[in-house]
Amino acid sequence: MKPEQAEQFYIEELFNKTQDKDILKDVKLQEIDKLTGDASTRRYYRIFTTKDSYVVCLDNPFDNEMEKHPFLSVQQFLSDSNVKVPRILDHNLPRGYSLQEDLGNETLLHRIAGITSSEEEFTIYKKIIDQLLELHRIPKSAVTNPNLFQMSFDYQKYMDETRFTFKYFLNFFYKNHDESLIQELEGLFEPIMKRLASQKMVITHRDFHSRNIMARKNDFIFIDFQDARWGIPQYDLVSLLEDCYYELRTDNREKLKRYYFDNLNASIHGQKSYEEFESYYRDMTIQRVFKAVGSFCYIYNWRKDDRYLKYIGFAMEKIRLVMMDDPRYADLKKKLFQHYYAN
Repeated sequence: MKPEQAEQFYIEELFNKTQDKDILKDVKLQEIDKLTGDASTRRYYRIFTTKDSYVVCLDNPFDNEMEKHPFLSVQQFLSDSNVKVPRILDHNLPRGYSLQEDLGNETLLHRIAGITSSEEEFTIYKKIIDQLLELHRIPKSAVTNPNLFQMSFDYQKYMDETRFTFKYFLNFFYKNHDESLIQELEGLFEPIMKRLASQKMVITHRDFHSRNIMARKNDFIFIDFQDARWGIPQYDLVSLLEDCYYELRTDNREKLKRYYFDNLNASIHGQKSYEEFESYYRDMTIQRVFKAVGSFCYIYNWRKDDRYLKYIGFAMEKIRLVMMDDPRYADLKKKLFQHYYAN
């Protein structure tokens, strides 16, 4: 899609200023295409030059130093920590401009759509798990920029995300306004959130699923990491292995989960056994997937985008199966699914 002429002139001007800094000075700008953006204020453009293509991001002007920028500061830290993220070639913060390497259009989800064997699936995910381990091994002492990772997944955050799903899934989507049901469900979810909030934390990506990992040849690069914060290791692991967009083979999921546990030092996660780690993994699956259901309904209710509705049934069944045969969830499973199946 071609940008408006005013946008095109603006990008050309900014790119010329990049070249004035002796960056990409040996290329000529040939074409600009507008890309589909995310739900934020950011707008993305792919620019083609005589040598290569790049991505321009335009955001709100930022009148402060880069160390305080919500995206570029995280990108710089992760890049310095050997986490694969897009390279930033140039930026002009007062004009909301950044020039990034072009990662192409293939997400992890697109890549795995074309695989032909369970072995290939395992190999791809193991490579991503290795990179996730690099992120989770970063010690707190390495975070010297006080502006980074100021938020965490604490009890209040977990409960806020659960109430978010009550609002958009039960109230808006199912049109259920029974406050007594909401209060009862909240009380049943509460012990899960308390258990999760009691555990040791690492730097988490925050939204680590198959649409936020780009595939380029044999590399996998993380995107949409600007909301990274402190959380338990299982948060990102669940986001990847219990992805609502793609169902991993059960045997591969179990092997990958065990591989992650065996390769993350116990001093980081703080859990005494794999069984204990798995117990918090189940708690995290319920919280994380239930939040995703709320997000799908939010997108539908406020953006009238129905593409994500098809994932709700899959997500709810995933939650039901995790709750099965675990007495900790018996009352919650009964109350939640009696209501869900009745609608």
